[in-house]
Parts: sequence; C-alpha cells; structure tokens
Amino acid sequence: MRLEFNDFAGWKAYCEETDKRLFEPVLEYEYYEKGRSEEVIREGMLQAYQVMKDAIRTGLEEDMSSNSGMISNGAKKVMSHPVSVLSPDFQKLVSRALAAKEVNSCMGRVVAAPTAGASGIIPGVMYTLQDIHGLSDENIVDGLLVSAGVALIIERKASLAGAVGGCQAETGSAAAMASGAIVHCLGGSVDDVFNAVGITLQCMLGLVCDPVAGLVEVPCVVRNASAAAIANSSAQIALAGVGSVIPVDECVDAMAEVGESMETRYKETALGGLAATVTGQAISKRVLIQDIEMLPDD
Repeated sequence: MRLEFNDFAGWKAYCEETDKRLFEPVLEYEYYEKGRSEEVIREGMLQAYQVMKDAIRTGLEEDMSSNSGMISNGAKKVMSHPVSVLSPDFQKLVSRALAAKEVNSCMGRVVAAPTAGASGIIPGVMYTLQDIHGLSDENIVDGLLVSAGVALIIERKASLAGAVGGCQAETGSAAAMASGAIVHCLGGSVDDVFNAVGITLQCMLGLVCDPVAGLVEVPCVVRNASAAAIANSSAQIALAGVGSVIPVDECVDAMAEVGESMETRYKETALGGLAATVTGQAISKRVLIQDIEMLPDD
C-alpha cells in the first residue's frame, strides 16, 4: 500500500490512518517508483541540498554576469549593502535566493526545485532556515521530502511548468513547497503545513511568465527572491494557526483554472508582459544580434 499523492486531503488521511509523519509517504512513493531504500533516498536528497548550498556560495563569491548583461552580480550587491530593510537575516534570505538563481542564469549548476526557473527559492529558504534555527541536515531533508510531496500533488492537479500555467506554476509552486517545508521543520502540524501551502498559492495566483528576450533572467531572478519572502510570510501565518480559508486542494484547483485561461503570450513565450515592453523588445533585439554574431563562419 502506498499513497498516490492525488490530493492533500488524501495525504492527510493516509498519514492519520497509518500513523505516519508527513514525509514518510514520500519515502514510500520513491521506493515503489524507483526501488530506492530510505538510506539511498536521504543520501540523494542531502546531495541535492549540498548542490543548492554550493550554488548559493558560487553566486555570492564568483562573477555572476550573464551574456545578455541583464544579470550583473546582484546577489553580492544585496548581501553587502549596509542597510537592512527588515533584518540581516532577511537580507541573507533575499541574497541567497538571488545567488542560486543567478547561477542558473549564468549557466551554473543548480537543482531544479521544481524547475530551473525557480531554482533559487528552496535553496535560499532552507539554507537560511537552517542558519537561523540551527536545524540538523536530517531535519532539512525531512522538509525537502515534504516539499517533494507538495510538488507531486501540484503537478498532478495543475502544473509546475511556466509554459503551461505561467510563473505561478514555477515560482508559485516552489514558494509553496518551501513554505510547507519551513512549517514542517519548525514542528507545525499537518494542517499548519497545508495552510502554509494554500496561503502561498493564494499570494502567487495569476503570476504570468514573461521572460525578457526569452531568457530566464528578467524578471525570473528577482521573482525568486520575492517568492522566498512570501514562503516565509506564509509559514509565519500558518504556524500561528491562521488557516488559508480556501482549502489547499481548492487553491491548487484555482491555480490550474487560472493557468488554463491564461493567454499564450503569458506562458513563457516572451510575447507579453515585461517581454513586450519597449525596453524588453530592445533587449531582445540586442541579444538576438549578439547570438547571430557569435555563430561560427561556414
């Protein structure tokens, strides 16, 4: 017997019936799908977390300048700025999310969590969470397993792809995954975890995917930082026992409905939104010319 992760209500019911913690059905699912033992699964998840932390380090220590010129060491500038808007921890959260995503935009190694376009959110959130609360790697892996379960359900009920559901499906899903992981790692109940996911999705609902010049740089990088902040605010709300009002499964259904009705130009086509602005079009033209000039002569 295993959970198919068709919805959050079923996930909760299964845990109650079998007296399992929220991450345990994810381990079972992976075992039945891939034949991997819990030890192997946890080792792989820990390796993925190390790649996330390495991406943050790379983004904060090495040159992060993209070929388009749209990315230019933004994470380092944010981290070293003398003024903290809220607190040094908030500044680190934003910087780390930016850093990991800038590494992706500069063709570095990242973990697609759940996509490369959203690859800065979970690293920034989980690394900062561990840093602040002194959590063990085992606790972090438990949280990442919970986030994987969240992604499984969103993928089945809606989508994780910007080309299908807009940026709400990418950064929105990643933020929801991160928020649920935060609450689980800090001892929240199943209802608290699912409320965090639902609240996050409500905050991200309707976000379009409009990459300038078709590159996953602008506005993708800064959206990773904003989504990391939303993940934390949603977790704080849910941990206090404040419900999402709209059940999490219905929030996912709403995201699917919005994605289905979203026009094609807002689904990673670079035909609408910021990509269609005067500046966005100018950048696109410049990038295209650069690409043509880089082609080898026959």
